[in-house]
Amino acid sequence: MSQPELVANERITTWNLIKPYWVSNEKWIAWGLLLLVVTINMIMVAVNAWFNTWQRVFFDAIQQYNYPVFKHSLLQFIVIAMALILLGSYRIYFRQMIEFRWRQWLTTQYMHEWLLGRAYYRIERDKLLDNPDQRVSIDLQEMASTTLSLSLDFLSTSVTLLWFSNVLWHLAGSLNFTVFGTDVTVPGYMVWTSLLYAVVGSYITHRVNNPLMSINYQQQRVEADFRFSLIRLRENADQIALYEGELFEEKALQGSFKRIRDNWRMIMRYTKRLNFVIVSYSQLAIVFPFIATAPKYFSKVVSYGGYQQTISAFGTVSSSFSWFIGSYSTLATWRAVTNRLKEFKHAIVQPRLLESASHSTKHNITHTRITDTTALRVRALQLLHPDGTLLSTIGSIDIASGSQVLVRGASGSGKSILLRSLAGLWPFGSGTIEIPVNAKLMFVPQKSYVPICELRKVLSYPADAIAFTNEDYINVLQVCRLGKLVDKLDVIDHWGRILSPGEQQRLAIVRVLLQKPDFLFLDESTSALDIDTETALYQVLRTNLAHAAIVSVAHRESVQAMHDEKIEVMSEN
Repeated sequence: MSQPELVANERITTWNLIKPYWVSNEKWIAWGLLLLVVTINMIMVAVNAWFNTWQRVFFDAIQQYNYPVFKHSLLQFIVIAMALILLGSYRIYFRQMIEFRWRQWLTTQYMHEWLLGRAYYRIERDKLLDNPDQRVSIDLQEMASTTLSLSLDFLSTSVTLLWFSNVLWHLAGSLNFTVFGTDVTVPGYMVWTSLLYAVVGSYITHRVNNPLMSINYQQQRVEADFRFSLIRLRENADQIALYEGELFEEKALQGSFKRIRDNWRMIMRYTKRLNFVIVSYSQLAIVFPFIATAPKYFSKVVSYGGYQQTISAFGTVSSSFSWFIGSYSTLATWRAVTNRLKEFKHAIVQPRLLESASHSTKHNITHTRITDTTALRVRALQLLHPDGTLLSTIGSIDIASGSQVLVRGASGSGKSILLRSLAGLWPFGSGTIEIPVNAKLMFVPQKSYVPICELRKVLSYPADAIAFTNEDYINVLQVCRLGKLVDKLDVIDHWGRILSPGEQQRLAIVRVLLQKPDFLFLDESTSALDIDTETALYQVLRTNLAHAAIVSVAHRESVQAMHDEKIEVMSEN
């Protein structure tokens, strides 16, 4: 099967995004709450129908100077108003409850899928998607909110339409006129008139404002890009300040914000068109029922109360028929959000599809766990660029327990890529990597990840902090020359900013000593240290991890003396 066929078979639809929650382990709670909200909506429709009938009685009482009925109607109005207030408040409350539960479930699922199988890494590596963080934090919330709002409003509007169309049909009666000597009767003419009016308005609204959906999509992207630029400035404040790069960064931020401005101008332009159509439509809809019902009132076919009831019913029917027009802006946002989430869902799957397709054409590197050896074996390994061109030929390697291996080669030859391939992060190539079945591998990059949390959690990352005792932490901090941090184990701070690059590299060695891997891969992990400290840390590793194989990528000659074996990586370019 070709790559396009693989991707096509994983087509994501909007229903694929909506359905999972409603068939999940939370389905009974979700459906129960939804049924409760729908029930409240139906009761509100009934109360609104009561209010429509109340209008006829109330205004007839005014016309007839019937004070007792007038007073009784006012008491009824209090009941109606209180019912609508209570029902409306609880409808929103329970709808928000469903919305958050749905969002919470979606967020948990999407975060799991994003992290599962290192999809987050592959998305960034292959540049498959922009701003996945925004799609998890904002788009999921928007989808849950707008989907519930649109679907519940549509259901309520549909029931309202059926109810009030029947009322209007009987109130307005038939329209009789003569065309070329032929008598014509149109039963329920005001219902048909409001339908025709809504259809024409909906068509015009869609034709004039159709681009609004794609503009809203672009708005999400440019806003996220601008936020990312601001976060990047904050995270790299030290480097920018040292370079005195403020002017450059300001220009870059202004350029990023210019895209927001250009997009906002387009939103303003199309929103103006949309509002022009909606307001024009609404204003005409106000006066039309007065004109259409006036002949029957002035001919005394209907009372003043019946006149007001007919006008109110027409307004409700017309508003119901116009649901599409009133919801157009929300629909545009919903469409943009679901499209972004479909892309996100597809991007989570696509890396696996791409690598599967690559496997059939480029013979992906094969990783296996084997039990008949204590050595890590590499057989006939070739590393490729993502486009399929050859990066370097590694050949066959055996890395035995307790060995010390130095990986050397020119910059860009593929040394770091070799380590990524051993970690399973680089599938592009051919050959086999065999790893002892219970062996623990640990990879330490030049700049390690430092989460914002208690120091003990930083040191134990990614293991649970309670896996080690205070004595464990104190011992490894001291041997790694970080004794000043001993009394700060429970301090929460931004340690990536507080600690110098050299201290962060020593912190990474602390993690190694705590977790005791069987195979340790150091990718220029001591490059920020002075030679004396670097030598001392290698001796600490050798003493405390005598059983482990240590594979280092380094350029310094001083590191070479601390290794017994060498792997030369030669670039094919």
